Parts: sequence; C-alpha cells; structure tokens
Amino acid sequence: MAFIPKGKHLIAGQWLDGAGTFPSQPAHGPVHEFAAGSVELVNRACEAAEEAFWVYGYASRADRAAFLRAIADEIEARAEEITEIGTQETGLPVARLQGERGRTTGQLRLFADHIEKGEFLDRRFDAAVPDRQPAPRPEIRLIQRPIGPVAVFGASNFPLAFSTAGGDTAAALAAGCPVVVKGHSAHPGTGEIIAQAIDAAIKKTGMHPGVFSLIQGGNRQVGEALVQHPLIKAVGFTGSLGGGRALFNLCAARPEPIPFFGELGSVNPMFLLPEALKARAETLGQGWAGSLTMGAGQFCTNPGIAVVIEGGDADRFVASAKENLEKVAPQTMLTDGIAKAYRDGQARFESRNAVKPVLVTESSARQASPNLFETTGEQFMGDHALSEEVFGPLGLVVRVSSLDEMQSLARSFEGQLTTTIHMDANDLDAARKLRPVLERKAGRVLVNGFPTGVEVVDSIVHGGPYPASTNFGATSVGTMSIRRFLRPVSYQNMPEGLLPDDFFG
Repeated sequence: MAFIPKGKHLIAGQWLDGAGTFPSQPAHGPVHEFAAGSVELVNRACEAAEEAFWVYGYASRADRAAFLRAIADEIEARAEEITEIGTQETGLPVARLQGERGRTTGQLRLFADHIEKGEFLDRRFDAAVPDRQPAPRPEIRLIQRPIGPVAVFGASNFPLAFSTAGGDTAAALAAGCPVVVKGHSAHPGTGEIIAQAIDAAIKKTGMHPGVFSLIQGGNRQVGEALVQHPLIKAVGFTGSLGGGRALFNLCAARPEPIPFFGELGSVNPMFLLPEALKARAETLGQGWAGSLTMGAGQFCTNPGIAVVIEGGDADRFVASAKENLEKVAPQTMLTDGIAKAYRDGQARFESRNAVKPVLVTESSARQASPNLFETTGEQFMGDHALSEEVFGPLGLVVRVSSLDEMQSLARSFEGQLTTTIHMDANDLDAARKLRPVLERKAGRVLVNGFPTGVEVVDSIVHGGPYPASTNFGATSVGTMSIRRFLRPVSYQNMPEGLLPDDFFG
C-alpha cells in the first residue's frame, strides 16, 4: 500500500496542523498538502525539547543506544514506503534511495555501538596531591556532557542521510541532546515517514516525547525563530553558502551566541600530477566524468575542478572526460530551484571570455546535462567566480604551466571539504610539496580516488575551513560528529556518589 502522508507536524508526540498549507513538488507521482510551520510551533517544540533534556540528557548510554537502534529498526520496517515517496519527491533513482537508507540506519547503529563503549566521553582524572608545596592540589575529573536541545535543518540533496534522522540528528541524540528538525520542503513526505519511525521508536523505548519534533515548511521566519530560540544550544545545517551564512550570523548575534555547524560549499579540486597523467590520462578522464555526474552532480563532494599541467597528456585527459560526459543522459535534479541555479551557473561560465567551452549542453525544467569548460591558471586566479561552486554536473579544467604554478593555484583556493592528488610513484616529490598546502585547505585529502562517497567511520572528517563549513574543527559524518554536541565539564573534589554515572559505566 502506498504511503499517504498525514501532512502534519510532529511536536512532542502529537501530530499537529499548522498555519496554512503548502503543496509538495514531486518529480513524479501525486502532490500532497502539508501543514506549514510557524513560530508558535517552534516555541512548543523547543519547550518540549528542554523538558525532555532533563530526562534524556541524563539517561544511560545503554538506553540512548537502544533508542538509536530502535529508530534504525523502525526505518527499515518502512523501507519500501520510504523508497517510493523518496523517489517521487526527489527524482533520485531507487538504488540511490536504498543505499542512502542503509547508510542512515548503519550510522544510527554505529553511533549506538560507539556511545556504549564510552570513549567519546574523554574521561580524565588527576589525583589529589595533598602534600604538594606551596599549595595542595585538589582532585579533578573531566568528562564530556550534552549541551541541550539542538536544531537540525534538513538537506535538499540527502533526504535520508542528512535530513530528519540523518547525521546531525543521530549525533545529537547519541550525545544526549533532544532534536528539533526543520524539514526541507523539497521532500516533506520523506521527512514525515522518517518522523513516524522516530515517533514509533520513542514509544517503543519509553523515551520522553519531547526528545524529537519535526516542523515542516513555513517561511524564513520559522527557521530564524528556531536558531534564535533561547532554549536551542546548537544548530546543524547542510545547504547553500548564502542560506547557511545568514543562519550563522543569526546564531552569532543572539544574546547567548551558539555554535552553528554548517556545511556550505565546496568545489573539491583535484590535482593531477605529471606521471599519473602521462600513465593514465584516459582512465582519469573517464573516472572524473563518472564522479562529476554521479547523482546529477548533486553531492557536496562533487569534484568540480581538475588542475593539470598543460601539454599533450592534458589534452588526452580533457578529450576522455568530454567523450565520457557526452554519454551521460539528462538527469532529474532535486528541485526546480536547484535546476535553475545549475543553469545560472552554466551561464556564468559561458559569459566569461577567459573560459573556453569544451562541452556545452542545454538543460531545461528539472533535467540537467553535463557541461565542461577549461581555463588557464592565471585566468582562474584572476577571477574568483570561477572558484565558486556550481551545484550539478559541471566541470572546469584548469591548465597550469608547471608544478610551481600548480602549487600557487593550490594556495589560492578557499576552504574545501576535500582535495585530491592523483599520482604515481615518480610523483612523490611533487606530492610531498603539495600535501601540506592541501591539508590546510580541506578536511579530507585523497590520493588516487574520487571524493564522491563519504565513509561513515571513526576516522572520517566531513568538514573543512570556511566556506566548506563554519567550524573547521568539526565533522558532520562519522563518530567524531557526536563531539559537536558535547562540552567538557571538570569536577573538583566531588564525592563519587555525586559524580555523573558515566564516570563509572
């Protein structure tokens, strides 16, 4: 049976109407009406989250882990319905939604295992030294504690992995923080069915209902009210540079400023070193074309720029990339707005005399076809607009004259989520010079791979210097993401009976 949304908000266990409605805009399938968010609903959700924190924030790690696993179970119980409405709303293929669902449930279970081990608490102990001179030293213990209610904004490009029960929500719940989600209007039905799964898990495990709320749609005031609500203690966001920066500024301007963990924009440049390019230019061109067009180029790790040294090997690489891009059929983009932004980005490149078109296609409505351009290093460094993200399957080849110019170009980049080196053994000396530059620019540095695809593991960093993200010391993927929603507290001369249970469990 097809999933038919309630079209309501979930606020602390209750399904509520809103102030008016808005229609979904699916790529195909039926249109549904959804209740619009309001400032009043934000207030109710935040107050319920604060009430829940006094229970959930002090629950055992075992209970929180059981809750995370229950959410994963309830999502899997709705697998077919999630895939159906997810593909309708986003236009993403079935295999993509199935894979993203597995990533989402796997992440929840990984976080459950991680918090049970207790290593994330960073427990420290310095014994008292009563006879120290000239003054005795007290006993001091340290542990990480949850910060309070967290606001999460759903992402347009990941309806499951970075939205209602995605990375930010899973990390906050693992840390012990209730969550208020501002659903993305691009996939409200997908958001609702995941919220239903979380609601079922709350009931199954006996959690306080205020531990999770979903507010759908609404105008800009709803998002602003959420980040400015005095009970919210941090915000997780994945989206555009403009929207994220506006919310970041609001968080900083509050009477009590709070951290804004925003993943914003990245072009994820690749640097193809001479011996690698000589040995496998055609293979690299083919691989780049595949990565560039994966999911219609709508990945935050899409490698939009390839830097090569001018010459015949670069010609072979460009020809291979063009040949393989020409084989890619038009793909459906996530929203009409994203499709228009892609066409605008293409037009920006076409309007510049410094840019040479290699492959120019025509995209219309929500369909996107790949485009390829090239320029020189000098022209690239003289025009900042060429380094700005185009969200979609558009690639830019930057031809430089030497390794020294490649090094200078690398230094010119702003912060990135990823940077990549393609190299062979004889490129090692050049790579050694390049690596220190790239690690200052990005949270993840790859060798001989493509950055699309982010492993959910302990060692991953999905973040980077601004504008890739607003907090270069954080990651939105992997177990270290839980640390964003904790803060260290020291306890001095405190009796064991008064210390938090996490010190001993």
